[in-house]
Amino acid sequence: MDNNNNNQIQNANQNENENENEKKNLEKKVTKNLIKNYSNLLNGNSFKDFSIFVENKSNPFEIKVHKSILSSRSPFFNESLRQESLFISLNQFNKKEMESILSYIYYGNISFENQENLIQLLEISIYFKLNLLKEIIQKKISNSINYSNFFQFLFQNRNLNSNEIEIKCFELINQNFSQIQNNENLFNLTKEEIIKFIQFKQEKKEIFQFDFFQFLNNWIEKRVNSLKLRKYKNKMNEKKRLFHSFFSLFDKDSISKQDFDKLKQFDFFLPKFFFNSF
Repeated sequence: MDNNNNNQIQNANQNENENENEKKNLEKKVTKNLIKNYSNLLNGNSFKDFSIFVENKSNPFEIKVHKSILSSRSPFFNESLRQESLFISLNQFNKKEMESILSYIYYGNISFENQENLIQLLEISIYFKLNLLKEIIQKKISNSINYSNFFQFLFQNRNLNSNEIEIKCFELINQNFSQIQNNENLFNLTKEEIIKFIQFKQEKKEIFQFDFFQFLNNWIEKRVNSLKLRKYKNKMNEKKRLFHSFFSLFDKDSISKQDFDKLKQFDFFLPKFFFNSF
């Protein structure tokens, strides 16, 4: 009797698995067929009721599209196409970029060719408010960031404001700080980026080594010298202002006692409350 029950259960499970596999295979076929149909719509000429113009001086072009597909897939087009118009001009993009983003909008296909291509596609996904594509590209960029290119991605991210890219770059700066503390790229960080990096380390509850404070001092020196202030007093005031803006961010647990004692060499520029609070 028990054997019969076990056989019935096994047969039921087998049938369930077969039904599930059949369902998945059917879904794959349907998806494949939909991709083919939407690809044919984009590449064909049937029922197209709207034009995208790019008045690029070197290579002007027009792409005919379907308003209903664009408006359903992209919040940007959904807002733009509400106006009674038969065309839109998007002069900031080239033909290859527009064809790439349209293939994603129509049937989910996107080409990731190289590092530069990823940054361009991220910019486009943000412009057209394609949030899922934005997440996919950010993840792909994050996975491709390494020791040899993190400065490049960090600087490119200034126009994109991707938190995921920024955090990955900060992690690599943090891991390799002793090796890169004299790297010119490090001195090209903006004040805002340094502040974010300080906050990043403090959120991780990490201790700041003295080499970071030496870097801050050197960064401030370079910044003040670039201003070409004539009066010595003005230079000193600007140095104080920058020191204050950075050192007001540090909390007690982020600096070791040993390094705190070393900081007294900068006491002329540091706010009094900094020493009082430690």
